[in-house]
Parts: sequence; structure tokens; C-alpha cells
Amino acid sequence: MKISTKGRYALRLMLDLAQNDKQDPISIKDIAARQQISDKYLEQIISILNKAGYVKSIRGPQGGYFLAKAPAHYTVGMILRLTEGSLAPVSCLEDSENGCERQTDCVTWILWGKINEAVNNVVDSITLADLLEWQSQRRQTNHE
Repeated sequence: MKISTKGRYALRLMLDLAQNDKQDPISIKDIAARQQISDKYLEQIISILNKAGYVKSIRGPQGGYFLAKAPAHYTVGMILRLTEGSLAPVSCLEDSENGCERQTDCVTWILWGKINEAVNNVVDSITLADLLEWQSQRRQTNHE
């Protein structure tokens, strides 16, 4: 499994919204400048996040985006699955019902299942709030 730029940038975009939440909506141009990502690409990603209800938008010259919920309500897994689809390491684990005819004889299926479970456990247990905390700790360590 490899996370594409869409998934990585979606996570950075959501984290930027969480970090810079000061009551006013945040423009894509501001996020793009801070994150050094094309605003055109971020517009595509924000559209996906908006349709899913992860962000809310305000139109107009003072418009922009903000998180629809508190950072603790968004897991890394939610954001990555929305933008990436399945995080399964192999196609036979992508659906809840495995259609692979070799499953009962395939010992590597057990391995892929363990990798899938480990990845899901990590991404589903870490929230945007956790990432904000990690960033705060990192900044404190770098300033000491």
C-alpha cells in the first residue's frame, strides 16, 4: 500500500484547517501557500472533503473553509479512505466479503490480513487532534 499525493495532501489540508481555526474561514490560497501545494490541486481535494461533510465552506470575498467538527472527530483512516479508497495491501482484502477462491489454501492471505489489520489499527486510532498534539510537542522540542 502506498498513499498517493491526494491522500497525503488531504491530510495536510485538514491538519492546516485544524491548526489555523480562528473563527474565520480559511482560503485555499492561504493553505496552498503554507503547505506549498498547488491551489488547483487543493481545490479538487477540498471538493471531496466538502461533499463528504468533513469541511464546511463560506462563499464570497471573505469566504473559505473550516472543519465541520472538532479535530478529535476525524481519524487519519477516515481521511485516507475518503481520498484513497481501500487501504488494503492486496485486492483480495478490499471487500468485506473475500471472493478469492484460494483463500482457504493461501498462507499469504494470513500475512496480508495481518498487515491490513495493523494498518487499520494505526490509522483508525490517530485523530487530527493527536497530530496537532504531536506537532506541538515537536515544536517545543525543536525550540529547547
